[in-house]
Amino acid sequence: MSDPTYVGDILLIEDNPGDVRLTHEMFTEAGMYGTHYVANDGDDAVDFLHRRGDYGDAPRPNLILLDWYFPNTSGRTVLQAIKRDASLQHIPVVVLTGVLSEFHDLQSEQPGADAYVLKPIEPADLRRIVDEFSLGQELV
Repeated sequence: MSDPTYVGDILLIEDNPGDVRLTHEMFTEAGMYGTHYVANDGDDAVDFLHRRGDYGDAPRPNLILLDWYFPNTSGRTVLQAIKRDASLQHIPVVVLTGVLSEFHDLQSEQPGADAYVLKPIEPADLRRIVDEFSLGQELV
């Protein structure tokens, strides 16, 4: 394996603990590391990104991995909030979905995310995303 790649602060917006664990494992398998933050639903994600409540000191992530469906505030609503905010809209957002038909719908609809990935996310997909958004910095 090549040298580890630092990817900075990653915000994973995901309500399934198993998917959270798998995503962390995929970063490790892909040889990438950084600080991972998790928002368990759309409401927490919006609070994190706007630094409200318990998230007053939250960092600005270098990448947002966004699940699409939540019981309350949807991924679509979170994505719209990100893209409307001048302080957030530069952050790459990758929409994650576990349903193939939904994945195809999102790709054709293109609701404004920077990329769309079918879950479970694979190490090669993560590497492609990091490379595409120039997040990785090789360590020497």
